[in-house]
Amino acid sequence: MKKRDKNLGAFIVPTGVGASIGGYAGDASYWAREFAKNNTLIVNPNVVNAGCFSGITENMLYVEGYSLDEFFKGKLKLLPVQNKNKIGVIFDKSIPEGIINVHINTINAVKTIYGCDIIGYDITKENVGVEFCVDKTGISTGSVQNMQTVIDSGEKLLKEGATALAIVCRFEDDDFDNYSNGIGVDPVGGVEAIISHYVSRELKVPCAHSPAFDDITISQEIVDSRCSAEYITPTYLPCILLGLSQAPQLSEDNGIDISDLDFLVMPYNCLGSIPVLESVKRGIKVYAIKENSTVLDITKTTINPNIIELNNYQSLIDILPEAQ
Repeated sequence: MKKRDKNLGAFIVPTGVGASIGGYAGDASYWAREFAKNNTLIVNPNVVNAGCFSGITENMLYVEGYSLDEFFKGKLKLLPVQNKNKIGVIFDKSIPEGIINVHINTINAVKTIYGCDIIGYDITKENVGVEFCVDKTGISTGSVQNMQTVIDSGEKLLKEGATALAIVCRFEDDDFDNYSNGIGVDPVGGVEAIISHYVSRELKVPCAHSPAFDDITISQEIVDSRCSAEYITPTYLPCILLGLSQAPQLSEDNGIDISDLDFLVMPYNCLGSIPVLESVKRGIKVYAIKENSTVLDITKTTINPNIIELNNYQSLIDILPEAQ
C-alpha cells in the first residue's frame, strides 16, 4: 500500500452506543460513500449495514470490530480479495423453519441479483440462546448462552470452502419504540458485536451478524428515517452478504498494515476505543466529528489534545487532501 493513488482512511461508528449518525440502520452510509470517493476506506459493518440495502462501495474494506482492533494493534493485515469471497451462512437452530425459509429466499435473491458467491448454509446443532438489553449506562449489550455451537457450524462451512461467514441468530421480539422514534440506542447491536467478535477471534475470517425475529411483518407506521431501512424488510441479511462478499481476508503476513493508514474518523465523544488509542500512539491523525455524538462522554480532553475536532463530516471532506 505504500505506492497508491488514494489515501487510506478508517471511518468507524461503534455499535450500540447510540451514535446520532450511524447508530441506526446504515445512516452513516452517505458520509462513508462521500469519503470513499477520493479515499480507500476501512469501515466497520455498523457504518454501512442497512437491512435490505448496503452503503458498501468498491473503495471500502468491510472489517468486523474484533479484527479491526487487531489491525490497529498491528497484529493483523487486511488482504483485499481479487474475486468475491465464498460465503457460508450459519443459522441458529432456534429460528422457526418458516423464518429460515424467508432467509433462504433472501440468500437466493442476493446470489441472483448481485452474483454473491454463497456456498451454502448450516443450522447449528443446538440453540444459540441470545439475550439482549440496554444497560444502566445506555449502552446496548447482552449475552450468548452457547457460542460453541456457532463455532462448530462455522468450522464445518470453512471446511466446505467458505472464506467468510454470515451469522443469523434468533432474537426474541421486544419493544423497539424508542429506537424506531430515533431515541436511544439500537438494542440488539451490542450483543451482535459480541457474537461477531467471538467468531472472528476464534476462526479468523471475515464475519458479520444479522438478527432473525419471529415476527417478520412489515410495519405500516412511519418511523425515524435513520432506522427506516430496517422497517421495510423481513430480513436484514442482504446487507451483510453484500459487505462480506468483498471483505478483505485477514493475514498476519501480507496485506494492508496499520502503518499504511493515513487517518481515522470517529464520533465526537466515544474516543476510548482501541482504534483511537492505537492511532494516537502511532501518530495517525484522528478526527472527532461533533455533529455525531453518542451516549458516552469520552472526548479529546480525556484521551489526547492532538485529536482534531471538527463540526461536521463535510468540513473534513473539504480539507482532506487527495493522495499524490
